[in-house]
Amino acid sequence: MSFRAPVPEYEFLLNQIVGYGQVAATPKFAEASGDLTSAILTEAGKLCDTVMAPLQRAGDLQPAHLENGVLRSSPGFAAGWTAIAEGGWIGMSAPEGYGGMALPMALTTCVNEMMSGACLSLQLAPLMSQGQIEALAHHASDALKDLYLPKLISGEWAGTMNLTEAQAGSDVGALASKAQANGDGTYAVSGQKIFISWGDNDFCSNICHLVLARLPDGVPGTKGISLFLVPKYLPDENGDAGVPNDLSVVSLEHKMGLHGSPTCVMQYDGAKGWLVGREHGGMAAMFTMMNNARLGVGGQGIGVGEAAYQQALGYALERRQGRSDSGTIVDHADVRRMLMSMKADLFAARAIMLSCAVAIDMQAATGAADWAARAAFLTPISKVFGTDTGISMADTGVQVHGGMGFIEETGAAQFLRDVRVTSIYEGTNGIQAMDLVGRKMLDGGDMANRLMDEIEEQAERARATHPNMAESVWQACESLREATDWLVAQDKMNDRFAGAVPYLRAFARVLGGHFHLSAAMADLGGPREKLARFYITRLLPEHAGLLAHAQAGADGAYALTLEELAGQS
Repeated sequence: MSFRAPVPEYEFLLNQIVGYGQVAATPKFAEASGDLTSAILTEAGKLCDTVMAPLQRAGDLQPAHLENGVLRSSPGFAAGWTAIAEGGWIGMSAPEGYGGMALPMALTTCVNEMMSGACLSLQLAPLMSQGQIEALAHHASDALKDLYLPKLISGEWAGTMNLTEAQAGSDVGALASKAQANGDGTYAVSGQKIFISWGDNDFCSNICHLVLARLPDGVPGTKGISLFLVPKYLPDENGDAGVPNDLSVVSLEHKMGLHGSPTCVMQYDGAKGWLVGREHGGMAAMFTMMNNARLGVGGQGIGVGEAAYQQALGYALERRQGRSDSGTIVDHADVRRMLMSMKADLFAARAIMLSCAVAIDMQAATGAADWAARAAFLTPISKVFGTDTGISMADTGVQVHGGMGFIEETGAAQFLRDVRVTSIYEGTNGIQAMDLVGRKMLDGGDMANRLMDEIEEQAERARATHPNMAESVWQACESLREATDWLVAQDKMNDRFAGAVPYLRAFARVLGGHFHLSAAMADLGGPREKLARFYITRLLPEHAGLLAHAQAGADGAYALTLEELAGQS
């Protein structure tokens, strides 16, 4: 079964579930009407199905590589990038004044997820540019915006972010890269960065790197870090790519998956760069880009999960084995359980992600602090549950294929290899969960409780048509509220951190039940009601065990000494 972008699913979620109508009702996004939204999703789906999906295997089998120091991309990727750029997909949510379409993030999120399902290796490239566009739009000088944004939005140039160093992964403040003022408004940036997605390509005339480095008077830690825009080629007097800058690709990482996406080790030797934002304010500027990317990475997980589901379903419909009504494994109870679980979790993860995107759009349209807090709270949940779902779907897809799933020729294994990194980059899922129970609960759990109020109010409304499902969701939410109160009451942050991952997953499980219940109410007697019943009956109950774990505290995690951890029982 070839990949098909799930356009009807996005339309249902936007129109019936996540409140996209309120976004289109704001003056800022008034043009993003139902007709325009449908047209955009349809055209993006065609691009994914006909242009990007055929590149999925080519990127894996013929990876990007260095040839005498020059990066050569996988076959067809240059044409794929051109189609993405010419369609305006890079600048969907970018400012109109620089060539963007200024469309809601919810629509960009849908399109990015579709592209991830079609070919994640290629989709990573426009995602990097989108994050850089947002960072520059918010923090760069007018001169930098005027020069770089039109070219990034058009796809003539491409963007990257450079955070990680060998000794500074999640602890970004440990970076060693340096920057020195040149006396003419520019800076000399030196250092080495690793894990730079799409650090180079052979189809854009310039690569624009956002690089974190420390000025001579920068204090230790994250508060002393500045952000610099360092292009591969220095712009000439006409604003075109000119002479090479003092930077290079040292090597490409040898990765488990995503072979079509070159992950570079970058070397900067006094390369000329321009300050973005204020001195020592690099983390604030970079977090603008990273928060954009975190929502996008959640969508990457969901997109690959969708592709894995489609392939697993196609195989199950064709694989003849055992006795069943159809003669194929799709009627075997355990195979049906796996497929139903995949479909149910994809809906839940997608609804959470789009709800977050709607909150981002409403904050942008209204400036309201409540919408900002909602978006901030949902971002780590979207990233973690989206990527965990993608990994689980890809793993289950291999299982549905049986022995053939372990054979590379089927392509099932590639989904798992490609998606596995999504739970690691842009902040590991553990760090995201700790952010949720830490910084995102400095309000005493107010935002969490407001979301739970909404869940319970909707469950009360659903009792008239779906009393049993409504009761299950309401009770699960009450359990979640009790666990939230327990977490907020803990003075020792490590007691929160030890249960952060199961707490986040439990919150996602309850949100999933809430959105499935909404779908059941919108589709009485239909397939969405049946899927909701499956989720609420079989998957939602996981919340109980997760919340027990979340409230166990930290002591048990440290019960074994280091010697006992290393010893054999």
